Amino acid sequence: MDETTVDTLVRWGVPALIVFGSAALVVVAVVVGVRLARRGKRARARASRALEDLGSLLVRLDDATEELDLEIGMSSALYDGRPPASLRRARLTAQHTRDDAFAAYSAASAEEVLPARQLAESKRLTIAVQKALDVIERAHADNEAWLAENSNAVEQVAVARRRVDELAARMGDPAALREELARIADESEWEDAATADEEAREALEAARTHLRAAEEKAADPSRSARDDLTACEKALVRAEQASQLLEETHRLVQHAALAIGDEQKGAAAAIRAAAGTQLAMDPEHAPKLAEAIRVASAALDSAMQIAPRRPVAANERIARLRDQLDIALADARTQQQRLRGARSALPGSLAAARSALARAEAVVTGAEVDARVRLDSARREMALARQAQDPIEALDASRRARRDAEDATALAKFRKRRR
Repeated sequence: MDETTVDTLVRWGVPALIVFGSAALVVVAVVVGVRLARRGKRARARASRALEDLGSLLVRLDDATEELDLEIGMSSALYDGRPPASLRRARLTAQHTRDDAFAAYSAASAEEVLPARQLAESKRLTIAVQKALDVIERAHADNEAWLAENSNAVEQVAVARRRVDELAARMGDPAALREELARIADESEWEDAATADEEAREALEAARTHLRAAEEKAADPSRSARDDLTACEKALVRAEQASQLLEETHRLVQHAALAIGDEQKGAAAAIRAAAGTQLAMDPEHAPKLAEAIRVASAALDSAMQIAPRRPVAANERIARLRDQLDIALADARTQQQRLRGARSALPGSLAAARSALARAEAVVTGAEVDARVRLDSARREMALARQAQDPIEALDASRRARRDAEDATALAKFRKRRR
C-alpha cells in the first residue's frame, strides 16, 4: 500500500472512527440513562407513591364493598327477599374488581418488579378500581331513589325491628359460650374473641337504641329515619360478627381438642418414617436429617405438654414441625412416600390454617392495604387447599394459607400499635 493510499485512509478513516465512536458512546449513555431512569431512586419513589395511592383506593373499595353488603341486607327484606338488581350487579363488580386488584397489587409490589411496570400497573388498577367505585355509587343512588318512591319509613322500621329480633334469637347468650371457652382452654387460645360476648351485647343494644330513634322519627313525616336505620343495621352487623367470631373460636378449640390425639400419632409416625429413611441415606446427608428428626421429636414433646389447655397452639406446632420434616426429607422421598406423607399431614395443616385465618379475620378490620392483601391471599389459598384433588398440592396450599394469614395478623397488629 503506497503512502498516498495510507494518507487517504488516515484522512478519511480517523474522523469516521471518531464520529462512529462518539455515536456509540451516545447510544451507551442513552441506554444507561434510560435504565437509571427506570431503576433509579426517583423512579422508585414515583412508583412507591403510585402504589401507596393505589393502596388507599383499594381500601376504599374494600370498605365500599362491605357497605354494599350492608345496604343489600337492609334492602332485601323490602324487595321481598330479593335485593335490587343494580345492587347485586354492583356487588359482583366490586368483589371481582377488588379480588383481582388485591392479587395484582401484591404482584406489582414485589421488589424485583421494575418501577416502570409498577407505575403502569398502578395506573391500570386505579382506573379499574375507580370504575367499580362509580358503579357502587350509581347503584346506591338508584336504591335510594327506589326506597323514596316505594317504601315509607314505617315499613323500613318494621323490617329493622324484625332483623333485630331475629339476631337476638340467633345469638342467644354469648356469655355462656365464652364461659365454656374459659372452661376448656387457656385464654391465649381465644384471646381475639375474649371480649366478643360484650361486643355482641353492646352492639345489639346499640341497634335497639337506633331502632327506637328511627321509630320516633318515622312517626313524624317532617323527619327522616334513614340515618338511624343505617346506624341500626351497622350495629347489627357488628353484633353478628362478634357472635360469629365467638362461635367459630369455640368450634376451632373444640375441634383441636378432639384432633390432637390423631395429630400426635400422625407426627410420631412421620418421625419414625424419617428415621427409617435416615438409616438408608449416605453418610454425607444423614446427619442433617438426623438433626431435623431430633428437632421434630422435641417439638412434638413440647406440643403435647401444652395440649391439654392449648390444643390449637399444640396442633399448630405439630403442623410446623411436619413442615420442617418434609423440607428435610424433600430429596430423599419417592413420589409415593410424598403422597402418603401429604395425606397424613393434610388434616392437621388445614386445621392450623383455619385457626390462623380465623385470627386474621378477627384483627384485620380497618387495617391498611398490606394486611388486607395478605388476608385475601390466605382466603384464596385456603379455597385452593379445599378444592385440590392432589394431596400434595392441597398440603402446599394450606401451608401458604397459614403463612399468609399469620402475616396478615402480624401486619394488622403492627399497624394498630403504631397508631
